[in-house]
Amino acid sequence: MQKSGYDTAFIGKWHMGGDIDDRQRGFDHWVAFKGQGTYWPDGHGTTREVPQTTYDGFNVNGKRVPQKGYITDELTDYAIDWLDNRDSDKPFFIYVSHKAVHADFVPADRHRGRYDDAELPIRTPTVDEMKQGNLPMWVRNQRNSRHGADFGYNIQDFSPEVYYRRYCESLLAVDDSVGRLTKYLADQELIDNTLFIYMGDNGFQFGDHGLIDKRTAYEASAKVPLLMMAKGKIPAGLRFQGLVGNIDLAPTILEATSSAPIPNLDGQSFWSALCSADPAQLKRTDLLYEYYWERNYPHTPTLHAIIGGRWKYIRCHGLWDRDELYDLEQDPEEMNNLIDRPEHADRIVALNKRLWELLFNSNGREVPLLEDRGPRFPWRHPGEAGQAKFPQEYFRRNEYGTQK
Repeated sequence: MQKSGYDTAFIGKWHMGGDIDDRQRGFDHWVAFKGQGTYWPDGHGTTREVPQTTYDGFNVNGKRVPQKGYITDELTDYAIDWLDNRDSDKPFFIYVSHKAVHADFVPADRHRGRYDDAELPIRTPTVDEMKQGNLPMWVRNQRNSRHGADFGYNIQDFSPEVYYRRYCESLLAVDDSVGRLTKYLADQELIDNTLFIYMGDNGFQFGDHGLIDKRTAYEASAKVPLLMMAKGKIPAGLRFQGLVGNIDLAPTILEATSSAPIPNLDGQSFWSALCSADPAQLKRTDLLYEYYWERNYPHTPTLHAIIGGRWKYIRCHGLWDRDELYDLEQDPEEMNNLIDRPEHADRIVALNKRLWELLFNSNGREVPLLEDRGPRFPWRHPGEAGQAKFPQEYFRRNEYGTQK
């Protein structure tokens, strides 16, 4: 974007490269914080301190500046201040990367309690429903873990319902931020010539499959919100049905701004397809999902999946357990695992072959081995869901499954 003549700014959470907030190449203006930062500089409102919480303020163009207030509001202040004080006629690119809504969810004081009495659109399946749905052993065991609905974040008497309410309340300040930014652009008569993108960086489970947090290939975890606005370019009110991945954002922005494409990017631009409301222009029919086991959170294994179509195939790597197949048209909640159904045997073979094609094509056949760092969370609650048994189809008296 710089090479195309844009003023560029990054404001918010970087969270790549460990406990650093060093200014990164490509940005003329830089405001960031180390690790996860903190919602409030005094830490109030939280029920626990998440790993990589930091209290040493912001790196503003290389200078350490204390945090003054609620972080979502303050980052928005920094964004508007930069927009308002640019001494330039050049076009601009600004990336506002909010900490919200990362756990532990802490709403602004003005929003706390807003949803105390609201009905919730979430439901945690029972232990028996998870068993009857043929879910893998690791999923059923994860229910009673740091990332499970029974023992979320290892908090005694954890409630997905309370946590979901706090999540929604924390998101209200992000809504305020979007409103303030779009109002500024409108007041400055810039809104009609600006591409505005709103996107989350991960999904979240609030009881789905008996789990919380992210890291899985289920829809609640793998899908993210993506809203785009460009007057005169993107049709207003369009619900675009094309298959889009996060790897597609960079090439799309480059095309939208008439910037030179970057060679050898994995993603594809969907700008033309979006502006013409024609998903058929996108030739890709599936996406590769990858998650690598973390020693800190040992309850989720390495997973590879094909996502994006009617059929979702999830391959579990390095664990003695069953894989997964879901028909998203008939089973959108992904609670009926069809992996051992003989009528789907050919489909599973074809999906497995396609998965390996995607891995080969993306040089994804090596699993990273990372050094141990940070705390580990292997804990289970003695009074919650017990250990799941091995899949029934694994039991036989010989390798052929015949009786003697």
